[in-house]
Amino acid sequence: MSGETLIKLIKKGIETYNERRSPEAVAELLEIKDDIIIVKFSGNFCMWCGIYDWIEDLVYVFREVGLETTLVKYDEPEDPTEPLRFGYFKIISKI
Repeated sequence: MSGETLIKLIKKGIETYNERRSPEAVAELLEIKDDIIIVKFSGNFCMWCGIYDWIEDLVYVFREVGLETTLVKYDEPEDPTEPLRFGYFKIISKI
């Protein structure tokens, strides 16, 4: 898979995620480092749903656009009212 194709799939996945989840959760691509996609999440989320679920949903959206990933880590601030979270998604393969 070319780097250009990979970036297009990642951007399409994030765009689709934001169309569905915004304004409660908004994803923004921060960096692609080796086989890890680092995404910043902001918003007020739905605390009843569990913030991990909001972040993990991007795995399923990536799959819809043809990119297989897994959530390997996410950073959550100590203060639960802080609106920023970070997800780290490992690229498995292009579907």
